[in-house]
Amino acid sequence: MVETQHAASPPYCLENTTEHGLTKAYREDAACCVSTGLTTKLYISRAARFVSFLQPWFARVAPGNAECHRVLSCAVRAQKPFGGQQMFQPVHSLQRALFMLLALALGFCSKVWPEQPVPEDITKGAPIFPNVLAPYKAHAVPEPNLTNSVRLNSLIQNGNIMLSLDDAIALALENNLDLVIARYNLPIADTDILRTKSGANVRGVNTGIVQGTPGAGIGGIGGGATGGGAGGTVTAAGGAGTGTGGLVSSTLGVGPPIDSFDPALSSSLGIQHSDIPQSNTVISGVPALLQNTGSANFGYQQGFPTGTLFNVTFNNSRVTTNSTRTFLVPQLNSTFLFQLRQHILQGFGLASNRRFMSIAKNNREIADEAFRQQVIFTVTQLETLYWELVTAFEDVKAKERAVASAQQLEANNRKQVQAGTIAQIEIVNAQAQVAASQEALITSQTNLQLQQLLMKNAITRNENDPVVASAGVIPTDRMQLPATEPVLPTQDLINDALTRRPELAQARIDLTNRTISKRSARNALLPTVDLVGNYGGNGLSGVLNPNFSSNSPVATSANGGYPDALTATVNHPTYFVGFSVNIPILNRSAQADQIRSELEYRQAEVRLQQVQNTIAIAVRNAQFSVQQNRAAVDAALKARDYAAQSLQAEQKKLAQGLSITYNVLTQLSNVSTAESNLVNAMSAYEQSKLNLDVVTGRVLETLEISIADAESGNVTHMPHAPYAVRGNDVITQPVPEFQPQQTGVTPQPKVD
Repeated sequence: MVETQHAASPPYCLENTTEHGLTKAYREDAACCVSTGLTTKLYISRAARFVSFLQPWFARVAPGNAECHRVLSCAVRAQKPFGGQQMFQPVHSLQRALFMLLALALGFCSKVWPEQPVPEDITKGAPIFPNVLAPYKAHAVPEPNLTNSVRLNSLIQNGNIMLSLDDAIALALENNLDLVIARYNLPIADTDILRTKSGANVRGVNTGIVQGTPGAGIGGIGGGATGGGAGGTVTAAGGAGTGTGGLVSSTLGVGPPIDSFDPALSSSLGIQHSDIPQSNTVISGVPALLQNTGSANFGYQQGFPTGTLFNVTFNNSRVTTNSTRTFLVPQLNSTFLFQLRQHILQGFGLASNRRFMSIAKNNREIADEAFRQQVIFTVTQLETLYWELVTAFEDVKAKERAVASAQQLEANNRKQVQAGTIAQIEIVNAQAQVAASQEALITSQTNLQLQQLLMKNAITRNENDPVVASAGVIPTDRMQLPATEPVLPTQDLINDALTRRPELAQARIDLTNRTISKRSARNALLPTVDLVGNYGGNGLSGVLNPNFSSNSPVATSANGGYPDALTATVNHPTYFVGFSVNIPILNRSAQADQIRSELEYRQAEVRLQQVQNTIAIAVRNAQFSVQQNRAAVDAALKARDYAAQSLQAEQKKLAQGLSITYNVLTQLSNVSTAESNLVNAMSAYEQSKLNLDVVTGRVLETLEISIADAESGNVTHMPHAPYAVRGNDVITQPVPEFQPQQTGVTPQPKVD
């Protein structure tokens, strides 16, 4: 019968086994030991007991996971009851099988555990308590919401989207896909903060302007607004603003290497068997040296922002052998070692070791400013589209009036031909004018349909909704024309722009990042001088080898266990204190990085000044454009009124037989041209007013846009455009309603 020790045995207990007491499955493992006349001692597996301990813990961290519990239950059933206690078979193959089963159980459970959601504050990461496995589980990012906001449905009336400028801006903040794309850059920047808390380098932030919405000069459609940089542009470490000028941000973050601030636990558990033939028996006392070694080694390491590295190792081994020259069988060894390293020159201090954290936090501010710039760009494009849509409606109205006037002239000429007062050719001339006016109307109606399509694309996430796809877009606001144009001091406008423009804010933050990199590059020039020290202990114990044969004196007491080995580590300390020095002779790499960081810093200073100069010129030019376009509107209004008066006078003369049709047609063409000029002048004035707000950075403040609403995609504070008036038409003359089959939309209802 196999003699077996049970749960009361000490850890890694061994059982004395003779050849006849071994089962057939175990004889091969022990044959070599029996041939020497020794009793061998084999390891007892603790894997099943460990699985039994883990099962209730898994039930807490993965509740309701039937597959995981089933696998663990199979591992627990590997323990066979014997005499009311746990029996552990002394077989290496069984040990390996149980360890493999445990590993498979852990791996399987890691696959079937549900993913955890992304935390609200990404910069903190997943906490390790109470769920110690949380840092090792994947985070699930929700799929993007591609449905339109409910606000859009509330604006649909009689199959048309009745759209004010305020509603259009609110819909763009909620639905515009350019903003949806840019919104992801904010949590992406947060991941860099989390990453750098471990001491790792930054990956950079996205600062480009997303320009996927066509219209208003973007995508080759429309005209007016100018675009920014390429959307989704990834800058180098530190995020160098918008990357204007094609500059490469190569030295941002350069400096001494940084240790990982994340604590790391390491362990090495193993069992080794060796069978080494001996050329003589003097050293080992046997012709073949058999040795079984079990090791359990543990380590802990963590770096600190001061340039300190802390390391602890705890190593344990248990060795059994058939050598007759070995005093202790088994021999238990236990050692521990505390190690400390502190940088003295290169890599010393918080500034050098926390530079990535500082750059990542600054990059988050750059991402905020870049998103604000994206909001300004998108709102500007949206407002440009809105006024272009208004212009398209006004142009259709003007063209319809031209058609109506031409048709009225044709009817009058027919009457006069019948009365014999004019020649038959005058009817043909009037018909030619009607045809030309109708052609211009068709072109204007086609442009209106395009502008409606562009507007729907800008304020929706998905145009496949049948209701939205078939709906027309009717603007209900008109630009309010002040009696006198306010003229603000140019220098005040420039000062506002230098304070508010997001491009300048990004450039200033980038300059701060380069200052950090410049300091760390200087620190990297220094030699590496470290203060190092360690303290540890070594312990040894074991059981006297009954076959020991040697004349050497015995230095260690026999019949000791593992606690004796631990005690010995305290009684036999070891320590070391010293310095470690590494001096690069030429140090060319560090010199190059330091010089380049200084050059790029100066380059960034010049670029910042260039941006300021460009903004000042843009502000002056925008102010001139507003004044010029306002004067053009006043002139166009007078020209339109004079042309209308001339047309009325010529029509009266024609009715009295004092004029000819050609003169009336000329005046009619003049009226049509004057009205088109007025529409274009108003459009240019609207664009110049908007551009002045853009270059001074006052768009968000003027429109009362909440940047928090833009970040969340849910508008709680309604934007307000103070210069947009509901229902005030640019052209004040009565406008005959055009037919739906001509424009593709339902006639606009009259608004009081």
